[in-house]
Amino acid sequence: MNIHEYQGKQLLAKYGVAVPRGGVAYTPEEAEKAAQALPGPVYVVKAQIHAGGRGKGGGVKVVKSVADVKAAAQKILGMQLVTPQTGPKGKEVKRVYIEEGCDIKRELYLGMLLDRKLGRLVMMASTEGGMDIEEVAAKHPEKILKVAIDPAAGFQPHHARKLAYGLKLEGAQVGSAVKFMTALYKAFVDLDASLVEINPLVVTGAGQVLALDAKMNFDDNALYRHKDVEDLRDLDEEDASEHEAASHGLNYIKLDGSIGCMVNGAGLAMATMDIIKLYGGTPANFLDVGGGATKERVTQAFKIILADPKVEGILVNIFGGIMRCDVIAEGVVAAAREVSLTVPLVCRLEGTNVELGKKILAQSGLPIITGDNLADAAEKIVKAVKEAA
Repeated sequence: MNIHEYQGKQLLAKYGVAVPRGGVAYTPEEAEKAAQALPGPVYVVKAQIHAGGRGKGGGVKVVKSVADVKAAAQKILGMQLVTPQTGPKGKEVKRVYIEEGCDIKRELYLGMLLDRKLGRLVMMASTEGGMDIEEVAAKHPEKILKVAIDPAAGFQPHHARKLAYGLKLEGAQVGSAVKFMTALYKAFVDLDASLVEINPLVVTGAGQVLALDAKMNFDDNALYRHKDVEDLRDLDEEDASEHEAASHGLNYIKLDGSIGCMVNGAGLAMATMDIIKLYGGTPANFLDVGGGATKERVTQAFKIILADPKVEGILVNIFGGIMRCDVIAEGVVAAAREVSLTVPLVCRLEGTNVELGKKILAQSGLPIITGDNLADAAEKIVKAVKEAA
């Protein structure tokens, strides 16, 4: 789950992470009021959307009066902000963050995530603040500093000092950075975050280390432990179909392809998408119905796939261990009848009650193509979509 910049800063501030003062606003009048609560004379008006590169699209304005804050907010609110991360359609700005200006001497980068290869949390830092970390990694990998954190010992002062010295911080700046990084680590662990990025992390003229921006992602599977974090979810920023799927206990991610996939198990779903690509097709989604899905859940999954206008064919790939193939078949048939199926459908079933499942599909009277194995099913759906085009 993603949250807005101002929400991330509010959470981090509770743990002692230094952030500039600011307030959120949904109207130009609220923006004016938020600015009046700040010392000035410099203010920053920031569009709040779940995407980076807001400044490049005109979503960040630095102004020098309360009146200019109101004018900038009026211009930004309601705009369709296009950034490198939004795609050409952009995102509508429905809220802005009014923040006090600060005396920036240096811009740095600080991030934290789980390194799955190491099996440990890693804190990263770079002197190249304000740039995309992927670009830095590609062009200047030597400028990315990393420390892997032993889960038993946790984040230690020597970790922070190593990063601080690597960033060429001096004197009181080092102490400020140690405090900042330690607080960031605690917030990451306590809140079950999956990613925290401070870009840029700035050093002020007074030597303070400050989070000028904040991006936070959270582990969806841990949200039941953090009702306060879950309440920060902005459904306007999420794909409607993904939210609908989540409400039915489905793991669904919308993609840009034309072949809808319904699979049980994340690994099998990834393999299914790969083999669709291998045979010349493009997956329209990742959808894992889980190991114990009901007929109703399968029906809902099918309807979510078909709600995507880009879907030109569907591949159902089920290996029934806990999941029974007859339950899948009943759900597919029920959904296909309910939505009046008009695109090719290929089903590959293996495992528990597979013969009963195949019988249900065969006796449905629907034009369902069966696949003998995964490769056969992928080849058939790609061929069927091309022929139907």
